[in-house]
Amino acid sequence: MRPGICISILTFCIAIVLCAAEPYSLLAMDTNCGVPDVPCEVESGEYYVALPDVVNIPPAVIWLHGYGRSGKAMIQKPTYVDPFIRRGFAVIMPSGQSFPGLKELDWGVADGYEWARDDINFLKAVRADAVVRFDLDPTRILFAGFSRGGSMVWDFACQEPEQAKGFAAVSGAFWEPMPNACAAPVHLFHTHGFKDRMVPFEGREMKWEGIRFIQGNVMKGLDVWRDENSCKGSATNSLHDDGSMQKDWTKCASGSIRLRLTRGGHGVPKGWREAVLDWFEALP
Repeated sequence: MRPGICISILTFCIAIVLCAAEPYSLLAMDTNCGVPDVPCEVESGEYYVALPDVVNIPPAVIWLHGYGRSGKAMIQKPTYVDPFIRRGFAVIMPSGQSFPGLKELDWGVADGYEWARDDINFLKAVRADAVVRFDLDPTRILFAGFSRGGSMVWDFACQEPEQAKGFAAVSGAFWEPMPNACAAPVHLFHTHGFKDRMVPFEGREMKWEGIRFIQGNVMKGLDVWRDENSCKGSATNSLHDDGSMQKDWTKCASGSIRLRLTRGGHGVPKGWREAVLDWFEALP
């Protein structure tokens, strides 16, 4: 056998081994960012990405991590990524910004503090870059997040409602000073733990690094959305086998609101991702 042929066969075999080692397809061959150790960069920050196998122009989940996490840390957690990948969704995980004097990352939530980075514009840049770079479906974008990331989802939905088809948050909502109105109606799925002490459903006052903050009352925040969506009537109520309670406001002039209150505390409940994707895929 000629040396050139042997080298070609060896190269092909190595490529097969490398592909088999990946738990899911992370990027196209001509893309030079997005793998767990190589971020995609926009002007004011970075994000990481995982792509589903053999899906042409996939929908995407843009996931906003909680306080102290990062896009890099979260993209390497199969429990966060795999449920979306299996359903054919790309997963985009941006990284938050640092609080002065601390290494932990957070989001520039509208909480009365003047953050160094405008995270609304940062997330718009991430969305725009990812849609083009990875050929995502711009009409099927879901913004989702946990804790402070969930609060950032609420702020983003309020200020930039046209950037996504749906918004889903866990254990994080508006902080004070709370907006009186938002830019347009949205489809919102909010989940909260009845026993959540970190971000109580009724809100609380707290101090961080000597600065006073107030976590907003979730029902007060939902009333902002009920006004915006023009759905001030009664909700449809339901109970689930896991003990969670759900309220659905669907008779709105535009958009919809789902509130699910679980029996747990501060965390993403089991089965949440699947439930949110079912909800998202059923949106008009």
